[in-house]
Amino acid sequence: MFHSLKGAGFKANYRDDETGEEYWISGCKKNGGDTLYGGTIEIDDDVRAEYWLTIRKMPEMRDLTSIRSAGKYSR
Repeated sequence: MFHSLKGAGFKANYRDDETGEEYWISGCKKNGGDTLYGGTIEIDDDVRAEYWLTIRKMPEMRDLTSIRSAGKYSR
């Protein structure tokens, strides 16, 4: 289970209770900037339709399983 670091993390906003590892967990963004830093986003099969149709509103992309994200701090 993950718990929020409530702003106390360094490049992380959640901690795994079992391992103590810290992660940056982000919600999906309409513009695709889903990562903290640039990288590849893997889109799980069970949510791919919702991601492309509902969140991104790009039905023509619905078969893509991964995309590149510029990241939150690329600007």
